[in-house]
Amino acid sequence: MKKNNILLIGTHNNGKFREISKLLSKKIKKISPKSLMIKAPKETGKTFKSNSELKANFFYEKSKMVSLSDDSGLEIIALNKKPGIYSARWAKKSGSFRKAMLKILNIIKNKKNRKARFICSLSIKLSKNKIITTEGIINGNISYKILGSKGFGYDPIFIPNKYKVTFGQMKISKKMKIDHRSIAFKKLKKKLKLYKFFI
Repeated sequence: MKKNNILLIGTHNNGKFREISKLLSKKIKKISPKSLMIKAPKETGKTFKSNSELKANFFYEKSKMVSLSDDSGLEIIALNKKPGIYSARWAKKSGSFRKAMLKILNIIKNKKNRKARFICSLSIKLSKNKIITTEGIINGNISYKILGSKGFGYDPIFIPNKYKVTFGQMKISKKMKIDHRSIAFKKLKKKLKLYKFFI
């Protein structure tokens, strides 16, 4: 296996690791930071882009491997685009994603505007001086209750536009063709054709 066919997926989130792995070619060997005993960096960025690049840079420096990291989250219009970049931290503070979802549903239960969007920023660190970042966005609405058990995170309360079910109810294979991470990945793959990394 060539060196550029080994990739570190810079996340400690098992759900993200699984989904990103499925997007990648089977020819690529996927490595997790956990297997290398690399802890996650503090996410000090103020945007999804700055956080995804921060993580990709961090894992590249620690592993000396090509590193792919994402920063993603849910923006809810009625909550002034919160939780946003703090999506995972909201869940941790609440005790779990389920508790965070229940909290959100309670806060916006009387809101007419239930518009929301998932955003994903994907960054790949190819070398010391080369990093590529793309962004994917999918718009939708917040459901009135937690629906489904598939996916992870806030998937069970997000209904993408043009659909009548939440990501939590949708088949994983279907979700992965349309979601924010998939959109960002397709853009990234086009940019990486120059480097022949995913071919």
